Amino acid sequence: MRDATPNAHAALMDQTYRYQRIFYDLTRKYYLFGRDALIDDLAPDADAHVLELACGTGRNLQLAEGKYPDCTFYGLDISSEMLVSAGKKLGTRVALAQADACHFEAAQLFGRDAFDRIFISYGISMIPDWQQALRQAFGALAPGGTLHVVDFSNLEGWPGWCRGLLHRWLTKFHVSPRLELASELDKIARELGGRAQCRQLYRGYAQYGVLRKTG
Repeated sequence: MRDATPNAHAALMDQTYRYQRIFYDLTRKYYLFGRDALIDDLAPDADAHVLELACGTGRNLQLAEGKYPDCTFYGLDISSEMLVSAGKKLGTRVALAQADACHFEAAQLFGRDAFDRIFISYGISMIPDWQQALRQAFGALAPGGTLHVVDFSNLEGWPGWCRGLLHRWLTKFHVSPRLELASELDKIARELGGRAQCRQLYRGYAQYGVLRKTG
């Protein structure tokens, strides 16, 4: 695991997840819906290079590696604490690096500057400058590559008490649903050369967007 210069957000994430990471996977499976569907949808070609931003404990990378054994996987997270868990889970099979998803040098961290697939699973809701993180990810895509994003949505199909309960819970962990995801993906596609699509999952519990680089 290679290190990058820590910052205030890195310190906040380390503080938040220093102990949470120990039972993170056990608890998050009950409300981080859509992660496995995203992994299925990646469908990379053999020998593809796949990067997860905000990889956390490495749970998604472990599943993706098992599903696509002919691909090479990489993971990046701002929290050194999360990467401790990811490293234990993944060993040397996946290249891991500590860096900010909004500003990273892939060539410096991983020895390559373009990836066939990049995905962010429940990460943009924890990244303050999430729009920049999306643009940074798009810039790291190889031509024809795709960026996949799943995260919380507006819960419009759920009862009000349920929305309130979830939002109070998310606030405890510095999580803010990014309800402008679809419009931001469209904006990036128009400005930088791509095709975007976004759909709601589970009656608005989650949103799933895909951005293909056509340039």
